[in-house]
Amino acid sequence: DVLFSKDALEKPNEDGVSILFYLQKIYPDEWTNFLQRVQCNNQEDITGTDIEESRQTQLIEELRLWASYRGQTLTKTVRGMMYYRKALELQAFLDMANDKDLRKGYKAAEQNREEQSKSETSLWTQCQAVADMKFTYVVSCQQYGIHKRSGDARAKDILKLMITYPSLRVSYIDEVEETSKDESKKTVQKVYYSALVKATAPTKSMDSSEPVQTLDQVIYRIKLPGPAILGEGKPENQNHAIIFTRGECLQTIDMNQDNYMEEAFKMRNLLEEFLEKHGGVRYPTILGLREHIFTGSVSSLAWFMSNQETSFVTIGQRLLAHPLKVRFHYGHPDVFDRLFHLTRGGVSKASRVINLSEDIFAGFNSTLREGNVTHHEYIQVGKGRDVGLNQISLFEAKIANGNGEQTLSRDVYRLGHRFDFFRMFSCYFTTVGFYFSTLLTVLTVYVFLYGRLYLVLSGLEEGLKTQPAIRDNKPLQAALYSQSFVQIGFLMALPMMMEIGLERGFRKALSDFILMQLQLAPVFFTFSLGTKTHYYGRTLLHGGAEYRGTGRGFVVFHAKFAENYRLYSRSHFVKGLELMILLLVYQILSNTYNGVVAYILITVSIWIMVGTWLFAPFLFNPSGFEWQKIVDDWTDWNKWISNRGGIGVPPEKSWESWWEKEQEHLRYSGKRGIIVEIILALRFFIYQYGLVYHLTLTKNNQSFLVLSLHPFIPILSKHLKYNLNVYLCLQVYGVSWLVIIFILLVMKAISVGRRRFSANYQLLFRLIKGLIFLSFVTIFITMLALPHMTFKDIILCVLAFMPTGWGLLLIAQASKPLIQHAGIWGSVRTLACGYEIVMGLLLFTPVAFLAWFPFVSEFQTRMLFNQAFSRGLQISRILGGGQKKDKSSKTKE
Repeated sequence: DVLFSKDALEKPNEDGVSILFYLQKIYPDEWTNFLQRVQCNNQEDITGTDIEESRQTQLIEELRLWASYRGQTLTKTVRGMMYYRKALELQAFLDMANDKDLRKGYKAAEQNREEQSKSETSLWTQCQAVADMKFTYVVSCQQYGIHKRSGDARAKDILKLMITYPSLRVSYIDEVEETSKDESKKTVQKVYYSALVKATAPTKSMDSSEPVQTLDQVIYRIKLPGPAILGEGKPENQNHAIIFTRGECLQTIDMNQDNYMEEAFKMRNLLEEFLEKHGGVRYPTILGLREHIFTGSVSSLAWFMSNQETSFVTIGQRLLAHPLKVRFHYGHPDVFDRLFHLTRGGVSKASRVINLSEDIFAGFNSTLREGNVTHHEYIQVGKGRDVGLNQISLFEAKIANGNGEQTLSRDVYRLGHRFDFFRMFSCYFTTVGFYFSTLLTVLTVYVFLYGRLYLVLSGLEEGLKTQPAIRDNKPLQAALYSQSFVQIGFLMALPMMMEIGLERGFRKALSDFILMQLQLAPVFFTFSLGTKTHYYGRTLLHGGAEYRGTGRGFVVFHAKFAENYRLYSRSHFVKGLELMILLLVYQILSNTYNGVVAYILITVSIWIMVGTWLFAPFLFNPSGFEWQKIVDDWTDWNKWISNRGGIGVPPEKSWESWWEKEQEHLRYSGKRGIIVEIILALRFFIYQYGLVYHLTLTKNNQSFLVLSLHPFIPILSKHLKYNLNVYLCLQVYGVSWLVIIFILLVMKAISVGRRRFSANYQLLFRLIKGLIFLSFVTIFITMLALPHMTFKDIILCVLAFMPTGWGLLLIAQASKPLIQHAGIWGSVRTLACGYEIVMGLLLFTPVAFLAWFPFVSEFQTRMLFNQAFSRGLQISRILGGGQKKDKSSKTKE
C-alpha cells in the first residue's frame, strides 16, 4: 500500500476488528497524542459529519498518515528516506550560516523559505542547492503509468508524496500504443519507455476534477527495445531505475523500511568508510548496515521474528564481516559503491528462477570481482518483518527456494573454488550450508524412525536387548541426553540471548527468553524447520523456485481451514502424518528402551515435532478456536473440496485446480528428479511388507492358504531356498496387494457410477453404495471372528494400506504422462481426493473438539497478541455478538 485509505482503516473483519482499532490498541499512547495534536477528543470527532468539510478532509488525511506511518507503507519509507535530505539541509546551514543566522536558528530560515527562495543568494536557497547536489531519491514503481491512466487511488497517493517532497522522483515503465512508421504497414504496436517524473505545482486543488496526469512532469523518457520485466520483478525494477541515479554511492531500500532523523546525520560518517582500506587490502565496495525491526510489538510471532532478525543483523553479520570475511548482501539498507557495481553487472542479477534471492547475488558478484564487503553498527535503518504465520511461511519458503537455487548456481561454485580452505567453510556454513544442515536434521529423524522400525520388524531389537553391552550402554544414553538438549533448541537461541544481553542486559535477555518459551516460540521455530526443509529439498530435486508475495499488512483476520490446508498440506501435514504413523507402529510392535528417561527424551521430542507440524497453523491462527469460525471453515472446506476444477478456475476455489497446481514442479523436473521421486515412494511398499510379516495370520501354520499349498511347500523350499515363514509372508503380502487392487476397483466403479447413474437412477445408485458399505462391514466382522485375526492385526492392516496407497499416488503423479495415456488419471484424482478428505478430517477433528472450550480461544488470543489488544478484542467480540443479535431480532420482526 502507498497510503491507507479511510475505508481500509475502518473496514472491520469477521471479528469486528478494523486496522484502526488494532493500531489504537497496539499504540495507545501515540493515539492519545495524535488526538491531542489534532484537537479532537475521540475518533468520532474526526470522522463525524457535524464538522465543516474542509476541516474534516484535513483530519482524515492526518488520520491516514498517522496509520500509514505505523504500517509498512511507501509513505512511511519515503518520509524516512527524506530525513537524509533534511539532515543535509541542516548540516549545510550549520556550515554556511554566519553568526547572525545561527543566532536566529534553522527554524527561522525554514519559516522564511518562500521569501528566500526568490533570491538565488539567500542562505536557504544555497542549503537547498547543496542538498540537491548531494542527495537524490528515486522510487521505482513499475505500474505507476497504468495506475495513472486508470485513475487508481495509488497513483494519486504517489502524486501527493511527490508534492509533499518536491525532490522525490518516480521512475516507471510507460506502455504506449503507437502506429508503425512504416507506411506500408499501418499497424498499432505497443512501445515501452522508461520514464522519470517529478511533481509540478498543481493549478487546482487535489480535490478538484482536474485529471491526475497533468500533475506530474516527465524529466527523462528513454525508449526500450521491448518489455523491461523479463526476469524476476524486483531486481528488474532496480535495474530499470538505476540509470536515473547519480553520485558515487547508492543505497537500495525496500518498501518495508524506515529511517530516523538521528541516523540520517551519520550518513556523512558512513560514506567516509569508502576511503579506508578495511583489513588493509582493499577499499570497501559494499557498506553493510544493521537494522532496527520495528514490527516486534504487533504480535508474538512478529516478536519472535524481530528477535531472530535482530541477532542476525547484529552479532551474526558482525561475525561474517570480521574475522570470517564472508559477509555478502542480505537486504537493502546496504550502501553500494555505485561506480564499481555499474561497471561490473549492476546491483541486481535478474535471471528468472536462479536469481530468486537477488540480494545475495550482489554480494557474490562483488566478492568474486575483488570487492570488499564490510559491516558497520553505528548506523541503522528501520525494517518491518512479516507478522502472521502465513506471511512468515511464504517468506521463508521464498528464502528456502532461493537457497536451493544458490546451491545449484555458478556463483557459489566459483566462490568455493576461489576461497581458501577456512574461508570456504565459513562461506558454506553461513549460506547454503545452513539449509543443507537443516535438511539433514529432518532426514535424520526419518532415518532414525525407519531404522528403529527395521530393528523391530526384523527381530533384531529383541536379540539386541539380551546383550549386556547394548542394554547397559551408559555413554550411549548420555549422548542421547545431550542430543535431546540440542533438539529442544537452546543452542539455536544462544546468539539471540547474547545480543539482547549485550544491548539491554542479561537479565532482560533471560526474561525475554523465558517469555518466548511461554508464548510457544519453540513450536514456531520447529514449524519453520519444516518449511525450510520442504522447499529447499524440493528445489534441489526438481527446481522450479518462484517468487511468493507475502503482503505486509496487519494480520488481524482469521485464515480459513482450507487456506491453511492449501499452504501447509505438502510441506507439513503429509510429513507429520507419516511420522505419526511410524511412531504408532513403532509403539505397537516394540518394547523400546529399558530406561524411561531415554525413551522420553527421544520419542517425545519427535512426537512434539509431529504435533507442531500438524497443529501449529491452527494454534497461531487468530480466532482459530472459535466455534462459529469452525462451522464456517467446515462449510468452506466442503465447498472447496467438492468444486470441480478446469480452465480458469483458481486453486482457491477448487481442490482439483489446487491439486494440479501442486504437481507443476514435476512437469519441469528432469529424469533424475522423477526417478528419485519414484524411488523415495517405494519405501511405503517395503514398510507394508514389514507390517504384513508381523500379522498373526502370517505366523499361523494352519491357515487356509497353508493347508491348500501344503504338498508343494517342501518343493518350493528346496528349489527357492525360502523357509516356511518367508513363504507365508509372501502369500499374505500378495493377498494384501489383491485387497488394495480390489479397493481401487470399487472406488473406480463408484466414480463411474456417480457420473453415469447418479442423475437418472439415483435410488439404485444409493442402494448399490449401501450394499458395498454393508459388504465391507461384513468382511470386517468376519476377519475379527477368525481365530487368528486380532484387532491389532486390523489396525496394522490400516496402517499398512494407507501409506501404500499414498505411495501409489506419488508414483502416479511422477508418471503423469504415462497414466494419462493409459486413461486412468481420473481414478488417480478420485483416490487423491479421498486421501485429502481423510487428512482434512484427521486435522479438523481435534481443532473442532478444542473449540468447544471457551478458555482455549481466550488463551490463544492472549498468546498471539499483547494484553491491550486482547482485552479490546474480547470487548469487540461481545459488542459484535450483541449487534448480531439485534440485527437478527429486527429481521425476525
